[in-house]
Amino acid sequence: MDASTDQLRTLAAVIDHGTFDRAAAALHITPSAVSQRIKSLEEQSGRIVVRRSKPVQATEAGAVLLRLARQVALLEAEAAAELEGDEGGTAAPTAIPLVVNADSLATWVLPALATLPGSVFDITLDDQEHTIGRLRDGTAMAAIGSDAEPVQGCTVSALGVMRYRPVASPAFVARWCPDGWTRERAAVAPVLVYDRKDALQDRYLARFAPGAHPPRQFVPASTEFAGAAALGLGWGMVPDLQADPLVADGRLVVLDRDGAVDVPLYWQQWSLRSAALDAVAAAIARAAAAALRPA
Repeated sequence: MDASTDQLRTLAAVIDHGTFDRAAAALHITPSAVSQRIKSLEEQSGRIVVRRSKPVQATEAGAVLLRLARQVALLEAEAAAELEGDEGGTAAPTAIPLVVNADSLATWVLPALATLPGSVFDITLDDQEHTIGRLRDGTAMAAIGSDAEPVQGCTVSALGVMRYRPVASPAFVARWCPDGWTRERAAVAPVLVYDRKDALQDRYLARFAPGAHPPRQFVPASTEFAGAAALGLGWGMVPDLQADPLVADGRLVVLDRDGAVDVPLYWQQWSLRSAALDAVAAAIARAAAAALRPA
């Protein structure tokens, strides 16, 4: 096949904006032109590349072409900046799509990205055990997750370990386990869960209180999750990076000092020679070395 830059750019716009009409507005062309470009791309590839759903989604074949589209866009932007002699500067950069687990984003990732003022990021949140799907479907160029096996077409490097401990507020302890944190108390005390992908609490319970099914409260935001624990809404597995200051000032109590769950984190990125992507990888590696436990 011989996909054109316009076709690839249009495919990316359709997926990013969710409809042909919105993609057309973003590209400053008509919806019929968008439709024609997608149709031509499908004819050339011999595959259906998008599902005409709401929002529009890439098919398996479309995900392959979407990765290509993002790679081409990044390399084009870097080449244009170099030709203009504007590597430092004023040319509009291409947004780099990243997928990051919420706890890393809430603690150490944003300071790392802030060291790259010339870059623009499109960040997607996902559980650390589910980020690699975003690489496969072309949503992200790089990801922080817990999978050590590289996605096809990607490289992987270890970042370190994020340690989680079961914590709760003093008021929660006084109500639910005044005589100590036991298997029996863990089976009935309300537990906080980030979302339905979050398995950290279950991993801890499987070891500490096998078979326990305590009431669950879902709090799908990292900072608010730690805040909910401090307010006494439940106990939960909170990373030391967030819990330590709250423990130090008395707002949280560690329920089980021997109950740490370590989550290894890895950086995966497309195997692409890109100065911008390499700069992001270096910034992430530096920040991880300072914030995380050694792998």
